[in-house]
Amino acid sequence: MSDGVPAFKPPEAKNARIVLAWLGVILVTLFMGITFLARHYHLTPIPAETVVSQLARQIFGGGLLYYEIQAVTMLILILAANTSFADFPRLSYFLARDGFIPRQFGTRGDRLVFSNGILILGGTAAGLVIVFGGETHALIPLYALGVFISFTLSQASMVRRWLVLREEGWWWRWWLNAVGAATTGVVMLVIGATKFADGAWIVMLLIPILVLIFLMVHRHYADVARQLSLEGYAGPPPIEHTVLVLVGDLHKGVAAALRYAQALSLSVKAVYVELDPDRTRAARGEVGQVRARHPARRPDLAVPVAARALPRLRQPPARARPKPRGDDRDPRVRPRPLVAAPAAQPDGAADQGALLFRKGVVVVDVPFHLKQ
Repeated sequence: MSDGVPAFKPPEAKNARIVLAWLGVILVTLFMGITFLARHYHLTPIPAETVVSQLARQIFGGGLLYYEIQAVTMLILILAANTSFADFPRLSYFLARDGFIPRQFGTRGDRLVFSNGILILGGTAAGLVIVFGGETHALIPLYALGVFISFTLSQASMVRRWLVLREEGWWWRWWLNAVGAATTGVVMLVIGATKFADGAWIVMLLIPILVLIFLMVHRHYADVARQLSLEGYAGPPPIEHTVLVLVGDLHKGVAAALRYAQALSLSVKAVYVELDPDRTRAARGEVGQVRARHPARRPDLAVPVAARALPRLRQPPARARPKPRGDDRDPRVRPRPLVAAPAAQPDGAADQGALLFRKGVVVVDVPFHLKQ
């Protein structure tokens, strides 16, 4: 329970119940008082002035106390608007934690608040103001229907809780919540029927769509968690790569590239691009000299020299084999190395273009500095 009301000091559950009880008492007192005074003065809502303003004018006249009531009302409305920006991001965090909305809603921003929820709420509010032309009266059906749907769902959930757990005093608590759920449910149906054409249809259409999206997101996260689970995991399949080093000329940079390639895989192949037969013979001589000087210490300079120009690289036709899927790949299936096909590129650097954007191929540039 403490994790559900993190805005309260310990004991969270007890403090939350006390605050909720006092809020209920204040709300009922204000509602009954305003209702009695409005009936006593025979006041009705009019477009030009609210009932609260009419009451203040009737009781205090047009003096200082009247404007104080207007200022207090404005502050209450500002606080009510701020409540949404304080609690909606927290609610989004709980939904993201349980996997019903994207995980990004549970990430705190630079100010240690759930910035993504605040941005989404602010953007949605601005969009509604623009769509409805700033007419707050047109937004009331959306607000009222949404509020009473929330009241009904929360009261019905409490009824289910008392019936399932049957804690101390459950028999009168579930009855109280059942009466509340029935009352708010009737109000919800009345608002939905009478204000359907005035905008209530938006909420009635949007809520099922949102619930469907939540379920789809939750199903996605559950599927990902199932694929990543270590339960019954027998170890990763063997991973083997063939690393090709495209050589345009023989120099120390090639040696650095080969050392880097050998750090990635035991299967390293260096391919020399022949452009000039004389240069090819010279390259063979250089390789022979290196092998003679460093037969064991420098095997990475044993560059095979191609007698023909570098062919275009492609993968061989795939034979019938089990299709890899997640972690259940057949460990007996080994990756197929790249093989040669007709065509060529002018030099080793340009030959990288033949490998770019191919499935299962990664092209890496190895920097080499003259001063090391």
